[in-house]
Amino acid sequence: MQTEAGPRGRLPLQAAWPDSQPLESRLTKLHNGQPQADEDLRMTARAPDLVSMLRTLIETPSVSCTDARIDQSNLAVVDHLANWLDALGFTIERVPLPDQPQKANLVATLGSGPGGLVFAGHTDTVPCDPALWRSEPFRLDDRDNRFYGLGTCDMKGFFALAIEAAQQYLDAPFKQPLILLATADEECSMDGARTLATRGSPAARYAIVGEPTGLKPQRMHKGMMMETIRIQGRSGHSSDPSLGSNALDAMHVVLGELKAFRAELAARYQHPAFDVNVPTMNLGCLHAGDNPNRICGHAELQIDLRALPGMDNDALHDELVKRLAPLGAANDVDLTVSQIHPPVPPFETPASAEIVQVVERLTGATAGAVAFGTEAPFYQQMGIDSVVMGPGYIDQAHQPDEYLDQSQIKPTVAVLSALIRELCLEPAKPE
Repeated sequence: MQTEAGPRGRLPLQAAWPDSQPLESRLTKLHNGQPQADEDLRMTARAPDLVSMLRTLIETPSVSCTDARIDQSNLAVVDHLANWLDALGFTIERVPLPDQPQKANLVATLGSGPGGLVFAGHTDTVPCDPALWRSEPFRLDDRDNRFYGLGTCDMKGFFALAIEAAQQYLDAPFKQPLILLATADEECSMDGARTLATRGSPAARYAIVGEPTGLKPQRMHKGMMMETIRIQGRSGHSSDPSLGSNALDAMHVVLGELKAFRAELAARYQHPAFDVNVPTMNLGCLHAGDNPNRICGHAELQIDLRALPGMDNDALHDELVKRLAPLGAANDVDLTVSQIHPPVPPFETPASAEIVQVVERLTGATAGAVAFGTEAPFYQQMGIDSVVMGPGYIDQAHQPDEYLDQSQIKPTVAVLSALIRELCLEPAKPE
């Protein structure tokens, strides 16, 4: 179905439907703020309605976790998306993760031509504790003008809204392709996005990474690196400290050095775009010893370090090793520093980039910065100018009773629709 292109300009970010309207009716009145005709609805009936897509995605568990007992496959979610998009005429490609055969990315493409626009999201969720939820996490619950369920805002809901936007243009002449990208394992290793970056495809000019930002564009975020400091001492009877080498005593020295390093980083680096305008180091978890009457023979600390754009994760790791390594010998213990998983680079798209200027005009909001990490830097490595922008808010993610406010649905579909119209249907601009 092809719709009339509306005037260029800012789209309303706040929109709601009267409470008296049934939910199913409200969610079909999304195109340019006008009710759809019955004939139009029949034309887009090749994919489920928006609520059905949301319900299916939420009811299909796809938890990522470093604990193998909890970790789940995402293939069922990929299959649902592939089936819907195939019915709409998208070309479908599944990209398995090399070391995780139970997980795969989905690359779905509509149209052809130079460049292209990517709507990118991840198919996995974090674990949850159902006992803390008011409703079943793996069931879509509609109450208080919100959709509750694990992944509603982080970020399965984005896929349903992106498909809803794409359905307006199925018969339109594409000058540049639209690519819907659904990745695996973002909540743990980001191996899905890493796999795509390694192979260098899909190729595109622009990407919208639909993480929850309240539909406000974000053009930069901090990096993320997680490190483990292990100290191996020698245990012995606690009545005579000379019988061993206390790993926890050595870790006390390490903690002091880490706090000093953290203060130095904050003094060295600041970025005014961030609410927390310095790099952060979180001393996350510490495990040591086994009994109070034994000299502590082993201690392990895990830390999270978030670097600002312009900082280099590898250089930070090397500096961390250089500062901590001498403390092992000085305290008669073996000390090692290792990465828990490969780091996520800091991310920044220039304010002058076309995609930044387009989304700023459409939303009426200046692109900003967020502290949380996304897959955007991996798309940046592929030469794709990216903006992080999606429905919902980050403080609703990773929490009991995660929800997507229904007032976010209509403006999200409107913005995504406008992006398709401007960046895929209109003539490509010269490089």
